[in-house]
Amino acid sequence: MYTASDNRYATMKYNRTGKSGLLLPAISLGLWQNFGNADQYDSMKAIVLGAFDRGVTHFDLANNYGPPGGEAERNFGKMLKEELYAYRDELIISTKAGYYMWPGPYGEWGSRKNLIASCDQSLKRIGLEYVDIFYSHRPDPNTPVEETMQALDSIVRSGKALYAGISNYNAEQTRKAASVLNQLGTPCLIHQPRYSMLDRWVEAPGTTDGKSLLDVVEETGMGSIVFSPLAQGRLTDKYINGVPTNSRIGRALPNGAIQTKDLSADMIEIIKQLNHLALERGQTLAQMAIAWLLKDHRVTSVLVGASSVAQLQNSIDALNTAAFNTDELQKIETILSH
Repeated sequence: MYTASDNRYATMKYNRTGKSGLLLPAISLGLWQNFGNADQYDSMKAIVLGAFDRGVTHFDLANNYGPPGGEAERNFGKMLKEELYAYRDELIISTKAGYYMWPGPYGEWGSRKNLIASCDQSLKRIGLEYVDIFYSHRPDPNTPVEETMQALDSIVRSGKALYAGISNYNAEQTRKAASVLNQLGTPCLIHQPRYSMLDRWVEAPGTTDGKSLLDVVEETGMGSIVFSPLAQGRLTDKYINGVPTNSRIGRALPNGAIQTKDLSADMIEIIKQLNHLALERGQTLAQMAIAWLLKDHRVTSVLVGASSVAQLQNSIDALNTAAFNTDELQKIETILSH
């Protein structure tokens, strides 16, 4: 039986989630990839337990994570039952619903029917009475936001989740969702958007009064947890010499996270320059990319994936480097503008 490290809270940084009382680790573990049926269970378990030993208390799931859909929740549920259940109250476990999960008109999107059924299914797969955060995984253009938010409110009030969150909502949609949830008395805890040095849509004006998503997150009292911080691996040293033959792109797999077009000669040059700056700072490019996100106080946590404990440790070590100075930040902007 697993026994957690006595020093698990010694070095991790914890940030307040918006105006709530909840603290999240600066680095959270996402189970989007590497936790389905194609992966080795013992390897998955080593990553999860290794994360908790290093102070990572937040584990992020969704009903459709796998493959197949549901498999990541089942695998995590097995780890929880066999190894981590004694530590349940030290964990933040989140899951989501909104993307395709089962056939027919009720297996995706944002209806009350889908969200509540999905939450019940997720709890069974994980083996829990409640999750800590339940998200609407994406906005539904054909369902009133009031219905989707009322479903989140019902899930929290029924005790199936402690907090409500949203993911992939734009700035205007986020403001509306937050307003509805506030009226219902269940404030929106957190937003989970995609964000990296190479994908900065959350900084762009997105409301009628010119506010960005990050502005709206702050004005509504939410926190944010950002995913794809390494831009599908581009913000690592993996591609600085071109595309390796053993990569998903090099093997031309149809489900590769990024395509060959995403690694143009210009992009590889940008990556090389960023990597050079990271080395000057005494860190890897991946660590610099994570630290760059966390420099913004509106970013509560960075959601990282991991295929090994060593890769996870590399991400966590991003917290150990010096803050950016003005010159370094300007150099990054100059590199990215080319």
